[in-house]
Amino acid sequence: MQAIKKTLLAIIALALSLSLQAQEFDSASKQAKADLELALEELSNLRKAIASEKIPLLREVSTLENEVRQKDAELKRLRRLRDNSDLGLNRLREQVEANKAQNEYAAGLLDEFVRSFETRIHYSERQLYEAATEEAKLALEDSDMSQAARFNKQIEVIDAALDRLENLVGGYAFEGKALAPSGDIERGTFAAFGPSVYFASGSSELAGIAITKLNAAEAAIANPGDAFTNNIREFVTQDEGSIPADATLGKALKIAESNDSIAEHIGKGGSVGYVIIVLGLTCLLVGALKVREISNFHAPSSKETLTIIQSIESNDIKAAQETASNIPGAGGKLLKVGLEHLDEKRGTLEEILYEKILAVRPKLERYLPFMALTAAAAPLLGLLGTVTGMIKTFNLITIFGTGDAKSLSSGISEALVTTELGLIVAIPALIFHGLLARMARQKIGDMEQAAVSLVNAAASNRSSIK
Repeated sequence: MQAIKKTLLAIIALALSLSLQAQEFDSASKQAKADLELALEELSNLRKAIASEKIPLLREVSTLENEVRQKDAELKRLRRLRDNSDLGLNRLREQVEANKAQNEYAAGLLDEFVRSFETRIHYSERQLYEAATEEAKLALEDSDMSQAARFNKQIEVIDAALDRLENLVGGYAFEGKALAPSGDIERGTFAAFGPSVYFASGSSELAGIAITKLNAAEAAIANPGDAFTNNIREFVTQDEGSIPADATLGKALKIAESNDSIAEHIGKGGSVGYVIIVLGLTCLLVGALKVREISNFHAPSSKETLTIIQSIESNDIKAAQETASNIPGAGGKLLKVGLEHLDEKRGTLEEILYEKILAVRPKLERYLPFMALTAAAAPLLGLLGTVTGMIKTFNLITIFGTGDAKSLSSGISEALVTTELGLIVAIPALIFHGLLARMARQKIGDMEQAAVSLVNAAASNRSSIK
């Protein structure tokens, strides 16, 4: 029952709640319709207001858009102008840099030409172009001088070089100074023809070919021969004549002049070279004396010794003494002493004979240590000359630099010549010492052999007597 009651109560409560909700929905629906009508009215009013204000706003927007387009076009135009100006400026900068690089390249070529111009012309022509080249060189070292002024000085050298080329076509003559073979400076006329330059003195009969000489301030004159002297003078003074032609472009004359005599070659070795030569000559003299001394030293031959031994074996001591008396030199004395002490004991006889051999040994071997010392000292002296020559060369490099190899030749010559002289002296001295020492040992060996034969013969004789 109670369950049915509870169910009925629940249904009643649900019906009441649904009735209340229906009433609330009707009131809410009415309120929503009223709000909708109000909103539609406001929307209509707003659309009318927008319609009335839209056309002026569109006109204003159109005007502003036109102004924006104009400003944008002006901005683009200004940007193009700016880009064009920047591009022109960059191009100008690039052109300036390119011109500067070309200017520096041209300046480098001109500097090199000025520095090497004097080396490309004949040594005798330097006196013609010395002023222009010196001014151009001073311009290179003057940091205060403008590039244009420096170019002008260098162009003067180029003009002089071009004039020289024009003059060389067919040859040309010029006045100047030259170094005579006697060492005097003479004035005369030079004639340049092809690669050769000829000279004829105005104060003497000197005529020849102008060449470059080491450490000479002026061009030196080489005489190709008396047969060409008059022809060269005619060619220089009259532009006609038979002249000698050198196919080696002057190299043959330089080679001929470089062929030094023995005295000149030794002189290049300096003081050390002279010491080596004196030592070598002394050694040679000592060697010659030793050859004579050892050759004249007479040691008993095997035949002479055999004759004496046969006489001893036959107990003919007198015949043995006569044979020993006929043997000259230390060999005969050795045998005489041995025969005089033939009756002595074997040990005593050996000591007596050995004493005689020791007496002649110093005579045979004297001066041989000096020759060995020469063979050892000569290369050391050559090395000393090499060191002093290199020191001299480095001193010249410090003063003159490495640009002029001719100024360094004296020190290099001293370094090489002393080594050469040291070996020239040492090698023969070593050979002579070996040969003479061998000859001396041979002589001493012959005497030792004779002494041993004599001792053995004496011992055999005493045994036979007993």
